[in-house]
Amino acid sequence: MAKLELYGTAACPYTQDMREWLEWNDRDFAEYDVEADAVALERMQASTGQNTVPVLMEDDRVLQIGWQGRGCVVYMKRDEQDK
Repeated sequence: MAKLELYGTAACPYTQDMREWLEWNDRDFAEYDVEADAVALERMQASTGQNTVPVLMEDDRVLQIGWQGRGCVVYMKRDEQDK
């Protein structure tokens, strides 16, 4: 079965909406909080070229960025931007 991954943040209401939709449709998925997990943030950025969440991926392929045309922008701390 395909591996679904949800990249988002705890504060983004659209991440919550996408999570609830996945749960409602009984989909198994791994969830990553890109504000708390720098490795997940790097993976998401490498795949999308963006800082917008939520992002839904399946087997390392981007399925969707945002939720119903909306999303939240993840801001990096200044020291992380310089890396």
